[in-house]
Amino acid sequence: MNFLDLVLKMRTSLPVLNSRKCKCSIFATMKKRKIAFNTFGCKLNFAETSAIARKFQEDLFETVEFKETADIYVIHTCTVTAQAERKCKAAIRQAMKRNPDASVAVIGCYSQLKPDELRKIKGVDIVLGNSEKYSLYDVITRQGQEDKEHDDSGLKTSRHFEPGYSVNDRTRSFFKVQDGCDYFCTFCAIPFARGRSRSASIAETLEVAGKISATGIREIVLTGVNIGDFGRHHGESFLGLLKGLSIETGIERIRISSVEPELLNNDIIKLVADTPKLMPHFHIPLQSGSNRILALMKRKYQREVFAQRVSFINELIPDAFIAADVITGFPGETDEDFEDTYQFIASLPVSALHVFTYSVRPGTKAAEMENQLSETEKQIRSKKLHHLSDRKKMAFYLQNAGTIHEVLWESDIDQGYMFGFTGNYIRCKKIHDADEVNTIETVRLTELDFDGVFKISAA
Repeated sequence: MNFLDLVLKMRTSLPVLNSRKCKCSIFATMKKRKIAFNTFGCKLNFAETSAIARKFQEDLFETVEFKETADIYVIHTCTVTAQAERKCKAAIRQAMKRNPDASVAVIGCYSQLKPDELRKIKGVDIVLGNSEKYSLYDVITRQGQEDKEHDDSGLKTSRHFEPGYSVNDRTRSFFKVQDGCDYFCTFCAIPFARGRSRSASIAETLEVAGKISATGIREIVLTGVNIGDFGRHHGESFLGLLKGLSIETGIERIRISSVEPELLNNDIIKLVADTPKLMPHFHIPLQSGSNRILALMKRKYQREVFAQRVSFINELIPDAFIAADVITGFPGETDEDFEDTYQFIASLPVSALHVFTYSVRPGTKAAEMENQLSETEKQIRSKKLHHLSDRKKMAFYLQNAGTIHEVLWESDIDQGYMFGFTGNYIRCKKIHDADEVNTIETVRLTELDFDGVFKISAA
């Protein structure tokens, strides 16, 4: 049995609850219980956590911050790197320290791939995979009822797409439009954790967008595992979705998250350039500037495709913010490969980097490759790329100094300031005014403060 078969078998028979040790009898009482959520990983996880949390009725549950004492702690996990898994385990320990009598539910990608490992951790009572996690409310509320013991066989993994969106910040919502991935890159465990690529139809997605718009949220961030693959299985496209969202919803600002280089075609770039609702902000995963390493990663493009996309964006939208993902320390990455990556990125009008140090993911093909790099070497290379990113971001900010932009002010407060972002993702701040949260203001970027944020003076 290969690794994929083993994972799929595990996903369809995932034991999610140890009811003998579960302290869930507290859930059966009518007294309102405190529940806290903690989310790790991508924007997609945040959208899903918000959707799951909304199912917990206010008459039965009170949602509190994770740092507070709660009766139930829900930890939405990530498994992209070993560090992400360590953070999840630390959160479990923190929950048990705050309330040793609390029950802990661990959900998401880590739970999907390593349920037995998590189930052995003291305090963990519920372990739900990526499809099962949407039944968390039912699992919790059923416990403690003698005639309604939890039945593992009722929680089966399917290819059903579950939409979701966040509403914690009343100015911006992470909107899940796609899930899963068919790519199986050699470094990535996400296809095993999330399953195959899937999405709703454009019509169904627009219906959910309408619900988001009705909450008063003014900006959505389209999220997923591979959003450029949207609609492929039912004859639609991501381009069609963007057109629909731009024309048929009342949402004022639409921001696109990560899109694979080969899926970010010129038509999408042209649409962003021509559509005021679509923010001039792109996030493109490069992963390596060496074609040899891209081949080892089993990426579906060469670096020339990435360069063409970046150049075309810069030609049509000169002030667009362009972020790129890059992995350093991949097995077999030589000094020459790293230098190729560094110089390639340095030569392009990229605004910032998301740098990931390669982390061995058990069961992936890269984990079995020879010439694994030392942690020391990986950290040296990571530091160099972080410094390159800092320089590029500062250059982009200075390039925009003196220009006029619209800022959506958010609810965050720090040292008396409120914060917001321009359409092209430049962070700004001004003296806090609660009445201006969720408003859009036209400003001139003149004063770049010591913290790297543009300070906006009162009108």
